[in-house]
Amino acid sequence: MEVQNSGDDLGADANLTSGQVTQARGRATRQKKALSEVLEEASNFSSAQELHSKLRERGYRVGLTTVYSQLRVLAEAGNIDSVLTPSGETLYRLCSLSSHHHHLICRDCGDAIEIEAALVESWTNEVAKQAGFTDISHTIEIEGRCQRCSFEISRR
Repeated sequence: MEVQNSGDDLGADANLTSGQVTQARGRATRQKKALSEVLEEASNFSSAQELHSKLRERGYRVGLTTVYSQLRVLAEAGNIDSVLTPSGETLYRLCSLSSHHHHLICRDCGDAIEIEAALVESWTNEVAKQAGFTDISHTIEIEGRCQRCSFEISRR
């Protein structure tokens, strides 16, 4: 079933890079710019519902389905990162690295750090080659506790 969005013009054709909205097809709208700003302001990964709520708080009339659609397009284009939580929810964040990368994510506060890991890339390619796999892709998210949260726990 296809869901129609009425009254919003966020669109699924924006291309976000470093906080700027550029035009891929169609027009750059206030809502696209607003989504860019909300993503840029967030240091942690956010759910589509959280981003939708922030847009609505700012007075933008945008449907949740449109936000999901826009986030999917941006993630597929590599303009934003997405991670899957243990509960199955997808979270999103604006990329600061344009190359393939991974994340260290604090399980307490949700803060995330983008990392490049040449050793992981080498290992992944070697394992795939040994198994006869080609055209591989992978996602690695490392969860732990950041310094700030570790310090807070140690003070208790």
